[in-house]
Amino acid sequence: MEQTEVAAAALAGSLGHDMSVWGLFLQADVVVKIVMIVLLLASVWSWAIIFEKWFRLRTMQARADAFEEAFWSGGSLEDLFYRAEKGRHHPMSSIFTSAMREWRRSGNRNVGDVAGLAQRIERVMYVTLGREMDKAESHMTFLASVGSTAPFIGLFGTVWGIMNSFQAIAMSKDTSLAVVAPGIAEALFATALGLVAAIPAVLAYNKLSSDFGRYVTRLEAFTSEFGAIISRQLEGEN
Repeated sequence: MEQTEVAAAALAGSLGHDMSVWGLFLQADVVVKIVMIVLLLASVWSWAIIFEKWFRLRTMQARADAFEEAFWSGGSLEDLFYRAEKGRHHPMSSIFTSAMREWRRSGNRNVGDVAGLAQRIERVMYVTLGREMDKAESHMTFLASVGSTAPFIGLFGTVWGIMNSFQAIAMSKDTSLAVVAPGIAEALFATALGLVAAIPAVLAYNKLSSDFGRYVTRLEAFTSEFGAIISRQLEGEN
């Protein structure tokens, strides 16, 4: 009977604390609150990057489809160059326009070294490809960082919260649920926030990295094909 009364009293004491998400945050230690805020901000920023990269990748793919359709339609490269300069820029059109500019500048100087000119144009295209993909993939490292560090940041908050719980036990000399439960709940909440931030970041980073990798392969294929076309054009002019 006495054990039942003790358990009931402990349960009543624990229920006196606000165990909601907001209540756990307000009742947490200052250090645990900082951990929770950092993890929440990291999660929000990660989702912003995820959506931005997803929309950007879809846009680049759609514009690349339209550009390749125009490129392989058999029209004039000069007309396509003019439209590409005036239209919306994307990595594939930037590669094309950079090669055309180098071709036209070298052509105006009547360069006799055809092989050297072709290599120079190809280098220009690959430099442009790298620069464009650096811009497209910016902030991807943040997703990787959140995915690898957020669980440990949450674990730090958990350890700190459990330490506070043990200190409360030592000060009150009471091991009842009323003393232990709130601190443990706050501590575990920090771990949960770490996982909430890390899991989407890791999954999104892997998916986006794979999609960007396929897009880079597509750009490299276009660069090689356009380089071959330019080489044939130069050989035909000499």
